[in-house]
Amino acid sequence: MIAIDSTKDEIVARAKALGFDSCRIAKAASPAHAEEFRSWLHEGAAGEMQWMERGAEKRCNPQEVLPGARSIIIVALNYWQGPGTAIKERRFTNRRTDDGGLEAATPWGSSRRAATGRIARYAWGDDYHDLMLEKLEQLSAFLTSLGGTQKCYVDTGPILERDHAAEAGIGWHGKSTMLIDPKLGTWFFLGEILTTLDLPADERQPPRCGSCQRCLTACPTGAITEPHRLDARRCISYLTIELKGSIPLELRPLIGDRIYGCDDCLDACPWNRFAAVSREAAFAAGPAVGMRLRDYLALDEAAFRGLFRRSPIKRIKRRGFLRNVCVALGNVGDESDLPALERAAMDSEPLISEHSAWAIRQIRARMTPADGISPPAGKGLNPSDLVVASI
Repeated sequence: MIAIDSTKDEIVARAKALGFDSCRIAKAASPAHAEEFRSWLHEGAAGEMQWMERGAEKRCNPQEVLPGARSIIIVALNYWQGPGTAIKERRFTNRRTDDGGLEAATPWGSSRRAATGRIARYAWGDDYHDLMLEKLEQLSAFLTSLGGTQKCYVDTGPILERDHAAEAGIGWHGKSTMLIDPKLGTWFFLGEILTTLDLPADERQPPRCGSCQRCLTACPTGAITEPHRLDARRCISYLTIELKGSIPLELRPLIGDRIYGCDDCLDACPWNRFAAVSREAAFAAGPAVGMRLRDYLALDEAAFRGLFRRSPIKRIKRRGFLRNVCVALGNVGDESDLPALERAAMDSEPLISEHSAWAIRQIRARMTPADGISPPAGKGLNPSDLVVASI
């Protein structure tokens, strides 16, 4: 036991030396919420993420991923850049109404400064997949020297990583479905190494959310339908990243100025007041964060690839990203954005031209109110009393 414990201590020490903020171990057992995951898929809540269904049984049984696996080493890497960094975020105060609908108090309309968009914090800097996988492979090489066989994953493998991470005590399951750690808050990436080495498991953390439901009420689209349950089809991260086609019309206004992902349920978590700034310089905001929305529309394929070559945003390709930009402009743009949108409406990619045409209609509707009375200069319509969705 002393030798095994010293091996575990060495693994944790090496993980910390590689820059990981936490390293803990779980047994390679069936995940605690395997049945709930199967039910979630059966209900269609995964939307168009067919890859989840294709690997469903592997996700529920680590032995199908790595035969002979005995342990799962889970690491966490903090990406929090601190408050007030990158861009000053426009706040969209979406909140539930008494009848269960969603009220959008959104500063839509014209402004004197060109509109910018919001990118989820995890995508401000370099692609975490590449950075973390390189570190995990270094740790795996050490495990191989001890006689182990491994598989390493960073958000790509057929495993229910949050279940295993919770089992290892990396954090507890928040009501948003995200993991929460008292020291890191919600701002961390996960990586896993499945290994045939039999290592002592760590203890779970007790859940500490109590009666708090801030993440549920903060969700702009009502995608968190109840504690610990997410309907991906309504989630802005799904709509702006995983969805490959057209964004449903009824959800476009709720996206606001978000052009890649959404942090609202994370921002709302009170445990984030303890979060420390990440030590990983690669996650600092790159030059693409904070650009004017209209300027993104000028990117051709080569310029897009060049701007996002180190970013996870490259994964949704130009067509997906400019689709998102058009929706954001439809929500927060003004007449000065129309020339860029009109050029985008002629784009050879149908997904971009369709969403730009929608954005043009939205802006022109704000320029010509139904009562024929134009809003005062410098101010746009603010439909704060409009119930835009019923959940």
